Amino acid sequence: MTLTTVLLLVGGLVLLIVGAEALVRGASRLAAAFGIPPLIIGLTVVAFGTSSPEMAVSVQSVLAGQTAIAVGNVVGSNIFNVLLILGLSAMITPLVVAQQLVRWDVPIMIGVSLALWLMTLNGFIERWESLLLLAGIVVYTLLQIVQSRKGQESAAVEAEYAQEYGKPEPRSPQRLLLNSLMAIVGLLLLVQGARWFVEGAIQVARTWGVSEVIIGLTIVAAGTSLPEVATSLVAALRGERDIAVGNVVGSNLFNILVVLGLSGIVSPSGGLPVTLGMIEIDIPFMLAVAVACLPIFLTGNLIARWEGALFVVYYVAYTIYLALTASQHDTLPQFQLFMLWFVVPLTVVTLAVSLYRELRLRRVTA
Repeated sequence: MTLTTVLLLVGGLVLLIVGAEALVRGASRLAAAFGIPPLIIGLTVVAFGTSSPEMAVSVQSVLAGQTAIAVGNVVGSNIFNVLLILGLSAMITPLVVAQQLVRWDVPIMIGVSLALWLMTLNGFIERWESLLLLAGIVVYTLLQIVQSRKGQESAAVEAEYAQEYGKPEPRSPQRLLLNSLMAIVGLLLLVQGARWFVEGAIQVARTWGVSEVIIGLTIVAAGTSLPEVATSLVAALRGERDIAVGNVVGSNLFNILVVLGLSGIVSPSGGLPVTLGMIEIDIPFMLAVAVACLPIFLTGNLIARWEGALFVVYYVAYTIYLALTASQHDTLPQFQLFMLWFVVPLTVVTLAVSLYRELRLRRVTA
């Protein structure tokens, strides 16, 4: 890997993170200055702001003709978010899972992941399907607002917004100009950072002889997920354990509905081609990871440390699988058999026993 490639990757990543922060802060303060409730700001700009690097990179990849990176980025980021970010956060401290996530958001995440897999079975995400995904985020956001107003979520989101960004500033011309410039500069940094990062990732793929799909699933996915890493780990360390979980679930929904939706709409080819490996392995694995959240989240409404460790082990195993696939290593068939016939059944049995005990305990205490 040349020095130029390293500088492109590191420089692009820095611009993505700084740009995302500037965009979210500027846009949030503008919205608050114009009287938009913190609840709505929290459910839109702030909640989805950490996923703006994925959006910038995927759209830039599509415009550069590298659609495999765009799709791999979303799938890889979603896997990374759940297995590594939630796993590490839970290993720091057991994570509290809000009832709304169990009853509402996680089933939606599973449904959206399943819908994406069904869309890709013909090897192509059509433009009308991309429009359908983008419409989904509008419906989801509206339902979130309605749902939040029914309970105590409104106060929680407003308190979270005030803690993160402070009280709304007075609407002076100077403040409006400053926040507008911050949002514009953040957007420009995101665009330029995405260009550098994608160019660096393409150079890595060419130098190492690795497919763009693998690069998208690993380097690009991990790089663009760094804002989620920072948000969730800091939230866990501060004791704001529900934020750590909600950030991951919200980001995964945004990645599929907005990032892939927008990428498919702007694609010059009228949609997004999807490789056979993605259809048969990676997207079903992403769906399985989403489904695995439900029984884990149900057990005491808590992600225990051992469950977090299990997530991390699975991410390591998935990364090993990608490395073996990229190098066409001789041990790949044995590794697949080991995972399929030993690790996966053992995990399913363990989770089933934990879920059975939890449901039995609830019946006794009811």
